[in-house]
Amino acid sequence: MPDPVPAAVPVELVVPASAAGRRLDCALPGLVPGLTRSQAKRLIELGRVVVDGAAPKAGLLLRGGERLRVEPEPPEAWSVAPEPIPVPVLFQDDDLVVVDKPADLVVHPAVGHPRGTLVNALAHLGAAGGDPGRPGIVHRLDRGTSGVMVVARNVAAHARLAEQFARHTVEKCYAAIVVGEPPDAGRIDTFYGRHPVDRQRFTSKVPRGRRALTFYRTVERAAGCARLDVRLGTGRTHQIRVHLAESGWPILGDPVYGRRPRDPVLRGAAERLGRPALHAAALAFDHPRTGERMRFEAPLPSDFREAWASVRGG
Repeated sequence: MPDPVPAAVPVELVVPASAAGRRLDCALPGLVPGLTRSQAKRLIELGRVVVDGAAPKAGLLLRGGERLRVEPEPPEAWSVAPEPIPVPVLFQDDDLVVVDKPADLVVHPAVGHPRGTLVNALAHLGAAGGDPGRPGIVHRLDRGTSGVMVVARNVAAHARLAEQFARHTVEKCYAAIVVGEPPDAGRIDTFYGRHPVDRQRFTSKVPRGRRALTFYRTVERAAGCARLDVRLGTGRTHQIRVHLAESGWPILGDPVYGRRPRDPVLRGAAERLGRPALHAAALAFDHPRTGERMRFEAPLPSDFREAWASVRGG
């Protein structure tokens, strides 16, 4: 069975000018947070995508300014089993739930991962409000990344939050440990796309594609590594991991974009950590109902703190 589409409720938005000239199936993943290209194609084929009131073909070239509506797959297409998985809740009301996702927790059920995911945990918490079996995931974190995530509890909240993510008005701040010696601060602004050979990976070494923007600041240094505060200007898949690695400072413990450290202290820290040293430390957005700016922070998890202490010699 195909992976369920992340949006559990309809999403409506105006296509931004930045998407002009792009195919609909290529642009959709950047407009609907958490949506993959294969899922986008499936929704288009099912007639679940509407542009200016009509069901388009996948190859439709966008102009910018169109009204776009994306419907999730019908409820019978997939189901979520509630599971009592411990997930810290930072905030909740009738419109949203903010959680501190533990590391090593997959966000969505998929082939090979039907249970034991954040969506299963949220279903158990009743995070979808009136439909507790289908939590409204607005964005995602990689399996190995811990930290703050927001989940919509109703249709209106999902649409308004999704539009903020699509317009890049959500503030996303991360903590990272990198191998190498980055400058005190910097900005990485590149094109971004899939790797030309390994399609499961992404790269900034492409001549054209979507823009990816990352800001970083070095907080502390240790022998051969550094701890960074990272802020996303855009939210591409694997963006921080790719940008830092391709700048010469891979994230400690990253099995895809990193490398096995030569230094035995760093190597030991990476092996004990068992995941990329990346944590979504803060998330700020406008409340979907009141418009109030809200900011949530998740403390550094113990494995991250222990990894940094070990490389510092503390």
